[in-house]
Amino acid sequence: MNELTMPPAPPALRFRTLLYRYWFFAWLFRDVGRGTVFERSAAWRHNREQARWLPTYLRRWSTLGAVLFVLGALVELAGGAALLAALFFVPSVISVPVNAVISVAWLGLKLLPGPL
Repeated sequence: MNELTMPPAPPALRFRTLLYRYWFFAWLFRDVGRGTVFERSAAWRHNREQARWLPTYLRRWSTLGAVLFVLGALVELAGGAALLAALFFVPSVISVPVNAVISVAWLGLKLLPGPL
């Protein structure tokens, strides 16, 4: 192919956008509560297909939580600096409800029937 027939390359995403998409999954899904019955049904099917990525986000957040917990424990054991260890423990604990939300969203998309 020559350069006249090749489609243009998509613009490169900014690092902030890539970082957001790496940790948060909302950009993958469409709003099922808006549009006609056919549009809502298409959005539901799209969301069910995109649910395959939710276990990946679950693994990312679980790994992050475990690594931060271990770092907090090491800091606390090494010097007893509770405030410094809290900088690791608090984000570690925040990963638990994030994992709960991801799990409920994944199970809901897999088990619940679509909109009428």
